[in-house]
Amino acid sequence: MSATYTILLDDMSVAMRLGIHPHETEPQPVSLSVAMTVAYPSAPRADRIEEVLDYDFLREGLLAMAGGPGFALQESLCEAVAALCLADPRVVSVKVRSTKTGIYPDARVGCEIERSR
Repeated sequence: MSATYTILLDDMSVAMRLGIHPHETEPQPVSLSVAMTVAYPSAPRADRIEEVLDYDFLREGLLAMAGGPGFALQESLCEAVAALCLADPRVVSVKVRSTKTGIYPDARVGCEIERSR
């Protein structure tokens, strides 16, 4: 019997270049949340990381993106994160949310996408 799990990385805070305005050339606080639906041929038989998707690749990939040249659009950032996740064939769908936390004093602004195979 196959097994499906949702792997979460929620509310990861990074500083990155994200935006189109002159003041956004410097890194700003961004929150990233990712939910990956992962399918395995069967439920893990042992309590070992080798049996499942190790989410370290996702955190490391997000940190690399944050340290890179940046993105003009939150949509582009979300697409890049989704592509990173879907590069693993066990990931059948992904939901990505990015939120700029310091743009307005009374609101957070963001983008959310869902992608699947």
